[in-house]
Amino acid sequence: MAAAGLDHAHRGDDRPMIPLKPLQAQVRTLVDSLRETVPQDEKLYGELRAEWGEARRAERTAATFETWLEDVLDQAAVAWVLGCVFVRFCEDNRLVSPLWIGGPADAAPAERAVHNRQAYLMREETARNNDMHWLREAFTYLRRLPATGKLFDHHNPVWRFAISGDAAEALSDFFRRGPGLVSLVSEKLETRFLGDLYQDLSAHARSTYALLQTPEFVEEFILDRTFEPALKEFGLAQMSVIDPTCGSGHFLLGAFRRLVRLWKDRHPADDVRELVQKALHQVTGVDINPFAVAIARFRLMVAALRECGLTSLEKAPAFDVRVATGDSLLPWSKDEGKGIEQTDLLSIRDGEVEFAYAAEDFDLLKEYLRPSTYTVVVGNPPYITVKDKAQNERYRSLYSACSGKYALTVPFAQRIFGLAKRGDADGVGAGWVGQITANSFMKREFGKKLINEFFAGSVELAEVVDTSGAFIPGHGTPTVVLIGRNRVVSQRYSNTIRSVLSVRGEPTQPAEPSLGLVWAAIVGQIDRPGSESPWVSSIDWPRDQLARHPWSLSGGGRADLRESIDRSTKRFNTRIEGAIGFASFPGQDDAYFAPRSHFLRRGISDSVYRELVTGDAVRDWAITSSEYALTPYDAEHRLLPLDEQTTWARHLWYLRRTLRSVVGFAGETRSGSGEPWWGWYRWIRDRYRNPYSITFGEVATHNHFVLDRGGKALNRTAPVVKLPKDSTENDHLELVGLLNSSTACFWLKQVCHDKGIRGEGGGFTSDDWERFYQFNGTRLQQFPVPAELPLRRSTIIDRLAQSSAAVTPTATAEASVPTRARLIASQTRWHSVRTQMIAHQEELDWEVYRLYGLLDEDLTVPDPPELQLGERAFEIVLARKVKNGETETQWFARHNSTPITELPAHWPDEYRAMVERRIAVIESDRNIELIERPECKRRWSAEGWDAMQSRALRDWLLDRLEDESLWGGATTPMSVAQMADRVRHDTGFRSVLDLWVGHDQHDLTKTLGKLIAEENVPYLPALRYKPSGLRKRLQWEQTWALQRREDAGEKLDIPVPPKYASADFVKNSYWRNRGKLDVPKERFVSYPGAGRDGDPTDLLGWAGWDHLGQAQALATVYIDRKTQAGWSPDRLLPLLAGLVELEPWLHQWHNEPKPGFPGTPAEFFTSLIDTELSMLGHDRTELNRIRGVDAF
Repeated sequence: MAAAGLDHAHRGDDRPMIPLKPLQAQVRTLVDSLRETVPQDEKLYGELRAEWGEARRAERTAATFETWLEDVLDQAAVAWVLGCVFVRFCEDNRLVSPLWIGGPADAAPAERAVHNRQAYLMREETARNNDMHWLREAFTYLRRLPATGKLFDHHNPVWRFAISGDAAEALSDFFRRGPGLVSLVSEKLETRFLGDLYQDLSAHARSTYALLQTPEFVEEFILDRTFEPALKEFGLAQMSVIDPTCGSGHFLLGAFRRLVRLWKDRHPADDVRELVQKALHQVTGVDINPFAVAIARFRLMVAALRECGLTSLEKAPAFDVRVATGDSLLPWSKDEGKGIEQTDLLSIRDGEVEFAYAAEDFDLLKEYLRPSTYTVVVGNPPYITVKDKAQNERYRSLYSACSGKYALTVPFAQRIFGLAKRGDADGVGAGWVGQITANSFMKREFGKKLINEFFAGSVELAEVVDTSGAFIPGHGTPTVVLIGRNRVVSQRYSNTIRSVLSVRGEPTQPAEPSLGLVWAAIVGQIDRPGSESPWVSSIDWPRDQLARHPWSLSGGGRADLRESIDRSTKRFNTRIEGAIGFASFPGQDDAYFAPRSHFLRRGISDSVYRELVTGDAVRDWAITSSEYALTPYDAEHRLLPLDEQTTWARHLWYLRRTLRSVVGFAGETRSGSGEPWWGWYRWIRDRYRNPYSITFGEVATHNHFVLDRGGKALNRTAPVVKLPKDSTENDHLELVGLLNSSTACFWLKQVCHDKGIRGEGGGFTSDDWERFYQFNGTRLQQFPVPAELPLRRSTIIDRLAQSSAAVTPTATAEASVPTRARLIASQTRWHSVRTQMIAHQEELDWEVYRLYGLLDEDLTVPDPPELQLGERAFEIVLARKVKNGETETQWFARHNSTPITELPAHWPDEYRAMVERRIAVIESDRNIELIERPECKRRWSAEGWDAMQSRALRDWLLDRLEDESLWGGATTPMSVAQMADRVRHDTGFRSVLDLWVGHDQHDLTKTLGKLIAEENVPYLPALRYKPSGLRKRLQWEQTWALQRREDAGEKLDIPVPPKYASADFVKNSYWRNRGKLDVPKERFVSYPGAGRDGDPTDLLGWAGWDHLGQAQALATVYIDRKTQAGWSPDRLLPLLAGLVELEPWLHQWHNEPKPGFPGTPAEFFTSLIDTELSMLGHDRTELNRIRGVDAF
């Protein structure tokens, strides 16, 4: 993988390397520096605010200014770092004669560079300059050279964003004497290391733009399938290649090398510089990421230099490198409409000129992105969805195939085809298109329009290659390669579609990915239709096979087996009522989801929260949820009116702007639709009226269906199936059993989206059973249902699942004080029930084979013995193959089971004979063997008993520590030592604590400290957040201030505040308790540094206190420390800062007269703060500094 390689100083392939992590640290340091200096430059700061405002009006962004600025500053920091890398590369390889930075290379010693710098700073005319100006001297020199002028033109952020002299000196020193002191000398002028930097230099950019470089072997394959046939048809002189998602330029370099080679071969006597320029003029790249464009330009320039045989940039001509910064998905000229209409790609608003950011090459984009222009279009588009709401809506309005929650693969698929030359009425002159892209569109709903309307007729697919089984470095998301031409499908010239179908994934991670078994099979078989190997099948499919959504690209007999299963006359949709889909989803999970203890401590009525069912909680015939959900609906499932006197409404007020901005499947926000903002984004009453539902885990490695008997909130990751209203429990159970069978798992995996191993860059697995699938409701509706259903077996397993739930550690603890004896009894019962479930599931699987006609004989027994994992027939077959060296697997190790090759002696003779017969069928029947594999057989991978017990005991103990009896009903903080004193003689608590620890020889106070350590969050922002989090906190506070003005009657356009990330919090436990929306779900508030002298343990308050209670608690501590302990002002001021933190909420929720206060509580505490500040000789500026928001 690229990232791993960068940690080494040298590689043997002439690729210079720079240590990655220290370089990333340089980017972060520069961002921090720019964040301080940019606001001080009033002119620049004003320009940036104006640019952001224009971008918002042009629907280029919906982000707040602060969030938008972070991206801009990151780009500027990267530009400075990359600029230095470019300079260093040129210095080390003697491409320039002056020296500015230097390094270890003989051609560019750091000592001479330092001498040059000192001489520069000692000149009279530059005496006031610093290291930033010295670095700009280097950039200016390169800017003036014909070959590198474009690299450092006015678009480069190094001219717009000045870094401090100290930051520039540190950056220079990084390369001269720090981790960057690595030679960049390359005899072949190899620049692929810049591709590695492109992908990993900035974590912010990688997540924003989904940076992922295309491996060279994939790029070569796609160019072989597009460039070569285009060359035959159009001829060399007419060739033109574009990559509208060029990244660091891998496709551009590959095309350039081919073109140069062809020009040299055909015109050996011509001036090589002219030939190189011809090739450069035939290659175009565009990317939205400015530093990707900088790298691509530099790499192409160096490649051109090498091809010309030049060794100095100072003697090089002005190479015309056609690479531009900009959003390839936007229409950049008014005359783009004609070409667009030809391929029905997008619609443009008449007369409008697209807004361009300062970093974008507006004039070039108008030329480079003209539709129907290129003979070859290639790319590796981003696989992510569009997070920015304005961008999302803009692309949706432009591209006809964008629907639902589309990924960027959809509009880019249309754009890539649209840039290719459009074929005429006879199909002549059509450009070739090739892309490697995420295969999510093939089976997920958002891909339906792309396949049914665009691929089916608007353009011509020529080849579809399933690459999901190949090992492609960095690509954890399953991919597909699409080759085609920009012409309408016609019977006159459109032939079959060459399809390479997946049979089996790569068994192990290959040392050389291009030589992997699966990839080698793809390359070797794509031109041999009808061939089949253990890895792929190659076939020419009729065009209508891929004209309908979904696509299934499975080979190795899977298609035939699916057809056999499909012969059942009924479909699942004939047994159900309405469509399969979600019953509800909130739109912002963190706003509504929390543990039950959260709702209890907040005093939220139990009528407005209920147990939550998410897809991850649906496993092995049961729902094992630990989360609850706020559901502001009445008994008839109607939304309650908003009453700000209720605690639930006040809780949601914090998040009002965020909730209003939720975008639904149609792309419309809550504000746009006019719906009440406090309800769930979707709550479908009809799916809650009948308590019985079949629900399932939408994303999982295997199929998990369960009968839900009502009273819960079902999130969209747990879709529901509703049967007719008069359906009985048995009607539901017989279908649940069928859906939980191995046959159903096989069928669903043929038609549902393979998500791979969860995300881009997610790693590698050689086992298909580890791949996650998205079990789609639309696909499920077409599931074939046999005439007979497995009711008896389903009923048995369902009852066992209920028995298992009743003896879990949590259930045992909830019943009464969990003693050792009760837990041991529950554990014994739990293990027994589990082995019974495994045994009956095995019988159900084999029964269903017969129900579908896959077997003629009945291979089941009525009452099987209990089965351990590893004892099922397919596992014995698998263990024998492993023993014989026929395969490798992690199945047994990952599931803590023991592989056996012989049948257990304790089994009854009848059962032994049945399992032997099953093994024989697996080994002789291809259809059964395809299902009796780990990828279709239930994993039973539940959490272990010890882990479940530890968590249950911990939760029980923490609940007791929140009990009102412990706190005495007072809003008075307690130290951990004081808490220990209060529970010291509670025998029940002490016995459970001993069970949790594992013995009774422990220090009570220290143990309580350990128990509570992960359950508290500090009271001041500066103690909770890192600087990045404090910046976001300020934006949230600004949002709340605007919401209050909105409540007062003003009409405002309130920006949506940014979400938090784990990196924004000082501790991971704070992030875990707060989440993306910073919702306080902790059990305790901590007051670091506020404890009594002599008591070193943490001072804690109960998180269930409202703002007034928290203010009273802080005031109590403040008065005590001031009057009794005689603390100095510097120790008292943080406590007053805590009161300032609460002050806005006191004025919002506690601004009415209240007994015990002179006036209102809000007025009282404001007066207290001001009075005490005056006495301490400080003002509120100091308190804001202590809070951590003064500098932002």
